[in-house]
Amino acid sequence: MNKLANSTSPYLLQHANNPVNWYPWGAEALQKAKDENKLILVSIGYSACHWCHVMEHESFEDEAVAGVMNEYFVCIKVDREERPDVDQIYMSAIQLMSGRGGWPLNCICLPDQRPIYGGTYFRKNDWTSLLFNLADFYKTKPEEAEDYAVRLTDGIKQYESVAFVTEQPQYSKADLETILATWRRYIDPVEGGFGGAPKFPMPNNSLFLMRYAHLMKDNELAENVKLTLKKMAFGGIYDHIGGGFARYAVDGVWHVPHFEKMLYDNGQLLSLYAEAYIWQPDPLYKTIADEIITFISRELTSPQNGFYSALDADSEGKEGKFYIFTKTEIEEILGNDADVFNIYYHVTEDGNWEEERSNVFYRREEDAELAKLLGLKVDDLVSRITASRQKVLDARGKRIRPGLDNKILASWNGLMLKGLCEAYRAFHKPEYLELALKNADFITENLISGAKVRRVYKSSLSEGEGWGEASFLDDYANVIDAFIALYEVTFDETWLIRAQKLADYTLAHYYNPEGGIFFYTADNDEVLIARKSEIMDGVIPASNSVMARNLKKLGLFFDNEGYLEVSAQLLRNIVPHLAKYGTAYSNWQVLLLDEVFGTYEVAITGNDAEAKRVEMEQNYIPNKIILGGKDGSLPLLAEKFNSQTRIFVCRDKTCGLPAYNISDALKQINN
Repeated sequence: MNKLANSTSPYLLQHANNPVNWYPWGAEALQKAKDENKLILVSIGYSACHWCHVMEHESFEDEAVAGVMNEYFVCIKVDREERPDVDQIYMSAIQLMSGRGGWPLNCICLPDQRPIYGGTYFRKNDWTSLLFNLADFYKTKPEEAEDYAVRLTDGIKQYESVAFVTEQPQYSKADLETILATWRRYIDPVEGGFGGAPKFPMPNNSLFLMRYAHLMKDNELAENVKLTLKKMAFGGIYDHIGGGFARYAVDGVWHVPHFEKMLYDNGQLLSLYAEAYIWQPDPLYKTIADEIITFISRELTSPQNGFYSALDADSEGKEGKFYIFTKTEIEEILGNDADVFNIYYHVTEDGNWEEERSNVFYRREEDAELAKLLGLKVDDLVSRITASRQKVLDARGKRIRPGLDNKILASWNGLMLKGLCEAYRAFHKPEYLELALKNADFITENLISGAKVRRVYKSSLSEGEGWGEASFLDDYANVIDAFIALYEVTFDETWLIRAQKLADYTLAHYYNPEGGIFFYTADNDEVLIARKSEIMDGVIPASNSVMARNLKKLGLFFDNEGYLEVSAQLLRNIVPHLAKYGTAYSNWQVLLLDEVFGTYEVAITGNDAEAKRVEMEQNYIPNKIILGGKDGSLPLLAEKFNSQTRIFVCRDKTCGLPAYNISDALKQINN
């Protein structure tokens, strides 16, 4: 076994038996490269990555290829989910070199870590040839290698950076309309989502468009958001048997998934469908939210109530094998009920997927429409499909399961915790809050020490329990966001105070006041070749945009002008970029919506505060914070408690007269 044998990362352990002399990222490998004047080969991936597995089988398990790698390079394996700071630097390098990125990510570096070449997946022969050429290049032309490393490293330092903006602009609806002009070019009016193939869910994009459509009264955009939510839920990207979403669809119609199921996708999609239900109470949204939670509880929840990271795309060496069925298999499982099930989920004899006779389940018709065609009552159709799904789930459970990435990451647990809070906000099911509180306690007890968050927690029988050493801005940002959401559905100030404590730590150790932006790494972390900032929103919102929204909320909750000013500075720096490439800044635009339309501070106090909170949340007010309870110490709650339950609607440091019912409070918001 190589140097990965003692790793805790499932991804690194997958490579522990490779003939490649892999090292984990760390002082030993980096010093070896310097001592032996060898190029560093940094190979980055994650355990659920299909093409990472392919390259491992083709190249890293091959003795001849490994011989070349070991002879000319110090080879370092990195789990991008454990060390996103390392991934961020070399992903920037790849994107600068090729204009695209992805995983597996393979970067060749000088002995001092500065990159000179890289790419993603390479076929075995191409990979071997490339390695020989680079080793010869470094040996015969070291000056050229040095020159290229200098220029590329300078580019990495500048990549995804913004200028400091001093003047506070006046934001307006016209700014939002200009930004949306860019968005509209990417919106798919037929299948929903953005662009053609592949199709990624991009939950924060849909969240922004939903809020924009509501606040700007854009009916056309609202219809497209609803189309996207329906198409994703009906498509093969959704697991109709076990619940939960796959990472993306390889086609343009949401049919064929790339089968890995990630915690971060499902946490955010849970938030999206829950909020969508408050906006437009479609029973489909409620069903999807409940099934996501069922899936997470069944398959991605640890005994300690932390959430695991992912399920692999592959099982038994084949992508999707766990999830696909032939028509014959369905008939054997369901007997006489197979015909209706197969019509419902478009199962055919020939199959609807690349593997012969295999089917990915998907929907096209509404229940009422299909029931009419089949001559059934809607309730009868639904009950038959529900019973059949359970039988198929039971049968599927006997198969060899996909690999589980049992890392527990603070950042992604924050995303799922927030999703649970949003689901409780929308549906008021006690079991959602119970799971949320268990997870919040797990995070507090196992991933937070003082004011410091640890990124990774892992427990196993062989290794005992341990802490990941690194922590990054997204860990703080997403846990803070989740704790704020938990306060808003419980009115327990403990969570808000914890969020504030973590925010103060980020301001002390991550914020750069000269640049008006947060670094991704702390001032007391390992020094890499560049200290980067995460600014552009992707499948997961950028840590800077999440912190900007967090500080806006905390500034209002605690009447803290310092928080509000940092939030405003962050947004000022980003606004000049929004119209050019709006789809890469969706979470920033959510904050901009709040600036244009204002943020309502809804305080509900008194003995029936919880009942009134539940009633208030049935109304879609995306630009609000909510606070209160039977008692509380927040500045906005001062002198607002007595035995009578009252609702105070405040904005811009001004509160209206107390209302005694939700209807009267809503009049103050809607006027």
